[in-house]
Amino acid sequence: MTVLSKVGRLPAHILSLLVLIVIWEAAALFTGSRLLPGPGAVALRLADEVIEGGLLFHLAATLGRVAASFAIAMAIGTALGIAMGRITLLDRFLDGWLVLFLNVPALVTIILTYVWFGLTESAAIAAVAVNKIPNVVVTLREGARALDRDYLEMGEAYRLGHMKTLRHIVLPQLYPYLLATARSGLALIWKIVLVVELLGRSNGMGFQLQVLFQLFDVTGILAYTVAFIVVVQIIEFAVLQPLEIRAARWRR
Repeated sequence: MTVLSKVGRLPAHILSLLVLIVIWEAAALFTGSRLLPGPGAVALRLADEVIEGGLLFHLAATLGRVAASFAIAMAIGTALGIAMGRITLLDRFLDGWLVLFLNVPALVTIILTYVWFGLTESAAIAAVAVNKIPNVVVTLREGARALDRDYLEMGEAYRLGHMKTLRHIVLPQLYPYLLATARSGLALIWKIVLVVELLGRSNGMGFQLQVLFQLFDVTGILAYTVAFIVVVQIIEFAVLQPLEIRAARWRR
């Protein structure tokens, strides 16, 4: 088997990643600057931070904040989104609020939350959740509006009740919308959590990136960034994609 044939058998995402690494290495060699370390140097620094540094501690702190704020935002946003999608009066009443909160900058929300409630863990999580809830509401509202009325009428005919109708009719149709908002939500929440940690926490990836920035430690910044990306990819391939496959079974 030739080298080209082996390359052709690689999954597209792995091949794309290899190409990116090659471009990165070539750029580092071309510039020859400490401001752009190569992937090898970053990998060594990453290993050192995992073994002897505080990367795992800071990563765990960030993951805890991400998980808490994600759960709060998804729970509140999903409930409000479904309610607004099904109840016209409520939708009209809250639509202006929704537009307002969608356009408030995340930085403003974070600063105000810290000013009002102090530099506490609960304030940090609340600031992140408040920034994400409107996005969840918008997506789930559209999903609730698109529900198949025939299935809903069938549930009424068989007298399934509210809980069984929600579980067996509503949620299966909303799974694509839930997964879409979960994907976008994780991406958004990760970024907001870093800003929250940078402004008002004494641990976490955002706090550590601020320290590395002050030291002009580009290798360390890239090492923490790579660790960040690896965790996100693990969540994508180990959690979100299997859920997406499972959620689509009802359509078959």
